[in-house]
Amino acid sequence: MVTTPETSQVMSAPDMERALTRIAHEIVEAHRGVDGLLLLGIPRRGVPLARRLGERLARIDGAFDPVRGVGSLDITMYRDDLRTGSARTPEPTRVPEAGVDDATVVLVDDVLYSGRTVRAALDALSALGRPRAVRLAVLVDRGHRELPIRADHVGKNLPTSRDERVSVRLADVDGVAAEDEAVLIERGPRP
Repeated sequence: MVTTPETSQVMSAPDMERALTRIAHEIVEAHRGVDGLLLLGIPRRGVPLARRLGERLARIDGAFDPVRGVGSLDITMYRDDLRTGSARTPEPTRVPEAGVDDATVVLVDDVLYSGRTVRAALDALSALGRPRAVRLAVLVDRGHRELPIRADHVGKNLPTSRDERVSVRLADVDGVAAEDEAVLIERGPRP
């Protein structure tokens, strides 16, 4: 018997856009401006989300340069599941010229779950230099932390059970139309 998971949309494209705008405003307020601010997206979906946040930061405060202030941080070689064989293909790490030293780095990801991805990102970041501070911005926090990690900026807190899966669909990564971007919860057995 083949069963398909039940899928529910919890955020639409406009919901995601509003959440990113709110997060950008929170970042500017918490940082008291944009001076010394650097956004690093965690591949895969954290990278386009960081770019979108960077564009919003530039609209809020023209001093933020969305080209020089946004990069990506590959964590593949810092993951704690490398020996299980479930590692992904490494993607490029791109850090703006100024580097991370003495910057306030905001790590950006799509979903915060166990905290293991963020731990790997912190390890990868420490290999690049010594930021003044590190913050975390996520589109969705679904709970179930295994490590003492908490996001500073959250688009949506989404309590889930462990057998549910949260999927973020982005045009940049998943090839969906921009108006079809969404956050989905899938319940039931994996197909």
